[in-house]
Amino acid sequence: MSSTSTPLSGSHGADGPSAGTEKTAPTGPDAVPAPYTVPLAPGVSAYVQPDGGWCLNNAGFVTDGGRTLLIDTAPTVRRAELLRDAVAASGAPAPSLVVNTHHHGDHTYGNCVFAPEATIVGHAGCREQTLAVGPQLHAIWPWVEYGDVRITPATLTYTDELTVHIGDTEVRLIHPGPAHTVGDTVVWLPERRIVFTGDLVFNGGTPFIPFGSLSGSLAALDVLRGLDAETVVPGHGPVTDPGVYDTVERYFHYVAELARAGHAAGRTPLEVAREADLGEFAALQESERLVGNLHRAYAELDGLPLGAPLDLPLVLRDMAEMNGGRPLACHA
Repeated sequence: MSSTSTPLSGSHGADGPSAGTEKTAPTGPDAVPAPYTVPLAPGVSAYVQPDGGWCLNNAGFVTDGGRTLLIDTAPTVRRAELLRDAVAASGAPAPSLVVNTHHHGDHTYGNCVFAPEATIVGHAGCREQTLAVGPQLHAIWPWVEYGDVRITPATLTYTDELTVHIGDTEVRLIHPGPAHTVGDTVVWLPERRIVFTGDLVFNGGTPFIPFGSLSGSLAALDVLRGLDAETVVPGHGPVTDPGVYDTVERYFHYVAELARAGHAAGRTPLEVAREADLGEFAALQESERLVGNLHRAYAELDGLPLGAPLDLPLVLRDMAEMNGGRPLACHA
């Protein structure tokens, strides 16, 4: 399996830029650190795909030895098969439920590896967006060897909250409102005090909200804090603890301050982003996401509804400019 980098063009949204034609050296699972499983509690594991950059998302699973619930999948058939093998290697049965934390292809493309044997579960907005954007990653990085991906949306949806029981383990699915996307799901295991945040939280990577909401993302952090988890499985990056919320919150306040000043001065998001001092956030991967986040913040300052669609070709071109004109890399 290989992947390449590309300049940005096009209009399809996902956890990544849109496609062009320039290619660079292959990446993929043979060229990056191998995914690994982290046991978190009896019957509960995280599945981490380093380095957590574009399209290298996390997953997880909950099992009682008789049934298994999987949290998110992967961006390619091969990576989804590796995830399936990891579940089997743990001794858990094949998943009968797959929960998608949101619609982006790195979290949902692998649904087809597990369905129809597994029921796909997600927020109603996740199903709607999965169908609306279709093969989103193909439009972004068309040369990646995705395999025979069939877009497989949730067939069981909810709107506010849904509780599933896997044996004696309570699994609560909570919609925090528009945040990373309009159809996010937090997966909370109250007895275990473990939370799977999806892309509400990036650990070591720059948060990314052009498809959701800045104010909603701050509100979602309040929801997460209210759960009082001990273990946090972010959408990308290593398993961590609730201290990661502080970094994410500081970043969002930083974006909000930049946006307020730039918007009032009549400057474009790209102009503001180019002159911004990233400070402590310079160490985060994918810093070019700042300009996309500013576009979302500007939309909210303009009074647009939370999650209202942006001019994605413009957003993605600006991200390419912020990357010094260099292509952005997909590691799927």
